Formats: sequence, C-alpha cells, structure tokens
Amino acid sequence: MNPLKKLASQTAIYGVSSIIGRFLNYLLVPFYTRVFLPAEFGVISEFYSYTGFLWVFLTFGMETGYFRFSKSDEGQRTYSTALIFLSAMSFCFAVLVFLLAPLMGQALHYQEHLEYFKWFGLILAIDTIGAMPFARLRQEGRPVHFAAIKLIEIAVNIGFNIFFIVLCKGAYDKDPTSLWAKFYSPAIGVGYVFISNLLASAVKLVLLLPQIQSIKEGFDRPLFRKMLSYSMPMVVIGLAGVTNEMLDRAILPHYIVGSDTFKREQTGIYGACYKISILMSLFIQAFRFAAEPFFFANADKENSRKTISDVMTWFVIFCCFIFLMVTLNLDFFGHFIGEKYRVGLPVVPILMLANLFLGVYVNLSVWYKLTDHTMTGAWVAIGGAAVTIALNLLLIPTMGYMGSAWATLVCYFLMALVSYAMGQHYYPVPYETLKVVLYIALSVILYGVYTFAVVDSSALVHYATSLGFMLLFGVFVFVVDGRGLMAVVRRR
Repeated sequence: MNPLKKLASQTAIYGVSSIIGRFLNYLLVPFYTRVFLPAEFGVISEFYSYTGFLWVFLTFGMETGYFRFSKSDEGQRTYSTALIFLSAMSFCFAVLVFLLAPLMGQALHYQEHLEYFKWFGLILAIDTIGAMPFARLRQEGRPVHFAAIKLIEIAVNIGFNIFFIVLCKGAYDKDPTSLWAKFYSPAIGVGYVFISNLLASAVKLVLLLPQIQSIKEGFDRPLFRKMLSYSMPMVVIGLAGVTNEMLDRAILPHYIVGSDTFKREQTGIYGACYKISILMSLFIQAFRFAAEPFFFANADKENSRKTISDVMTWFVIFCCFIFLMVTLNLDFFGHFIGEKYRVGLPVVPILMLANLFLGVYVNLSVWYKLTDHTMTGAWVAIGGAAVTIALNLLLIPTMGYMGSAWATLVCYFLMALVSYAMGQHYYPVPYETLKVVLYIALSVILYGVYTFAVVDSSALVHYATSLGFMLLFGVFVFVVDGRGLMAVVRRR
C-alpha cells in the first residue's frame, strides 16, 4: 500500500474514533456548563489540568521508547519491560497520593474535598497501566480495536455522568428518601464527574486485560536502561508540552486578581471556551496516533523525506480548513457552551491558531525522534515552556484569560520556528515552506477580513460570507496543489 495512503487511512480511523469519542465526551461540556456554575466548572478545569502534568511523568515517554526499540525483538521484551515498569510506577503513585492528600488539599484550598485527590490518583494509576496496551495496538496496526475500547470508555463515562448528575440528582431533588437518591450526595457536587471518570477507566482496564496478560517476556534490565535513556528526554518534552497546553488553566485561579469565586469563574469560562478548539485538537491527536509509528516504519524507505514534506503540506491545509470553519462560524459554535460562558469566545480564534502551530510543531518534531536527538529536541520544548510560564505570569494579572491565550499562541509559533531551523540542520526535509506559510497567512487574512466585513450584519450575511470565504480558500488550494492532489487520486 502507498505509505501516504496507509497513513491517511489509519489517521482516518483514529480520527473518526477520536472525533466521535471526543464529540460524545465533549457533549458533557454543554451539559456541565448548563448544570454547573462557572466557579464549579472551574474546579473541573483546574483538576484536569493537573492530571496532564502527572500523566506525562508517570508514563515516562515509554510509548515512544517502545516504538523505537520494538523492531529488534518483535516488541515482546520491549513491551513486557515497559508494562511492568509502568505498573509498578502506578501502584507507588496511588499510594503516595492517598498519603499526601491532606497536604495537597491544604495547599490548593480543597481541604473539604480530599476525596478528589484520591479519585484522581486512582484514575491516573489505571490510565498509566493502560498506556502500553494501547501503544501495542498502535504498533500492531490495529486502530479499530484501539478505537473500540476508547469509545466504550467514553460511553461508560457519559453513562455514569447522566446516571449520577441527572437521574440520581433529579431523584434526590424530588425525594431524598427514594431509591436512586441514595446514590447522590449534594456534598460531593462536581465530584461525580471524577467518580464517573474513575469507573470508566476501570472498565477500560478490564477490556485491555488480553493485552496485559499477553506478556511473554519478563523485565529486561539492560533493555530498560536503553529505553529509559532514550525516553527520559521525552518526559522533559512531554512536561514542557503539557506546560504549554495546560499551565494556563492550572495557574489562572492563582494569578487572576479577585476573590476565590471570581478566579474559579474566570477559569471555568476560559476552560469552557478552550473546549471549542476541540476540532483542531482532534485532528492533531488523530494524526499523532497514526504518524509516530508511521514515521518510524518508513524512515529507511526511498523518498521518505519527500513523503514527510507532503504530509506536512496536506496537514496544514486540513488545519487551515478547520480554523476557518470554526472562526468564521463562531456564533454557531458558541452554542456549544452555556450562555454564561460565551463572554470568553474572543479567545477561540487565538487558541485555534495556536493549535495550528502546535500541529506544525508535531510534524516538525520527526527530526529528533528519527535521529535519536531526543535531548536536543527537549530543549525546544523546554524553551517553549519557559516562554509560556513567563508570558502567563506577565499577562494574566492585567489581561486575565486573554493573556493566557496570547501566551499559548506565541509559544507554539516560536516552538515551530525553532524546531524547523534545528530540523533542517539535523535531518533536512524538503518542506514546501512557502506554500505552508501562504496557506496559514491566507487563513488569518480571510478571518480578519470576515471579522470587519460582517459587523452588525444579519445571520444570513454571516453564514453566506463564511461559506464564500471557505470556498475561496478551497479554490486557492486547488489552484496551488490541485495537480498533486489529482496525481494522488490517480495512483489510488
């Protein structure tokens, strides 16, 4: 099969599952933003931002290490070594969280809800154990199996959310002595979101038992040292990446000026609006699932660097379409969240563009993975994290969550720029740089013109102009890249 066609088909499967899964999961966002007040939703956003940092630390970059070393032994020893290590880490982490819950509750002002920390400790421990079975499914080219388990997990999560927050809460409000009301306690509040997540993670682990029980080799210490040496820089890169992606929601409650309630309200509004950039994030995530093993598998093939260049060009084209679709129809997508949260919609175009540059950076990062310069690549991520931290601390006190959005955009743009320069030194790829820049610039220009052109216009004018601008971009793509696209179609 043509390598680009294979990557596209697997990206499509991962993408469809991610889109369906995230869509189902993010249906909870309009639900939450209509059931919970912004301050309550701010609690959810804050806790999930912490889990991003911990997840990277707990997985130790072992997924990428597994892809790197699995060729030499068909993946058996590599898989079992990584799985045993992550399982031990998960157990130790869960025990540590239970012991330190009182200290964490005092530090973060959640003394009355220490159970939140314990539930999250268990969620992260279970998800860490499941990381390697999922990586094995990706390595074996089984995206359908991978997607099925992911979708079941999400469905279970949604089901328990509805059970606790709709059925049981509704029963409690009507008659606290009824049967279903016994499963609900007002004191737990948003904690039922966390309980639902924990139950879904447990179901996922059960479904992954065949992959967990298929260990045929033990723990190989010499191999583990090689994997750890390769993967540790990936931890640095991952932590820096999570810093760029989630630090804003983690520190907003602590650096916005105002009362505790106001801080959590602002965090909730920003967190809800951040979710609207889901479509760009979905495509990037789906691409990342398929691209990482794809690039490793095709690194030694003829014209592999030209393939990487083609992937970049078409990736940017798709991202630009997503950017225009959302930003040119922001009033429509704004209905995704509750009315009290829509005051934060101006951050969405900034975050969409930031995620576009994140996707470019993900593409460019192939150079340090294929050349084993993971520590060199880590410095790019560390630099991005430093920019994120500095700009958030500088801008949040004066600009609030808008400062966080601009910090995210500047960070990802600089990371993409630096990664491109370093990649051309260590692993030169003939990227169609002018085309890529042209597509991104045209998207931003179309959005800017649209913003000024439809001020105070009717909804019909809004949507007609939006459709016209998207068609204009499509025509431009066909004129510039239509010949290459037709060649791909003929080959297929």
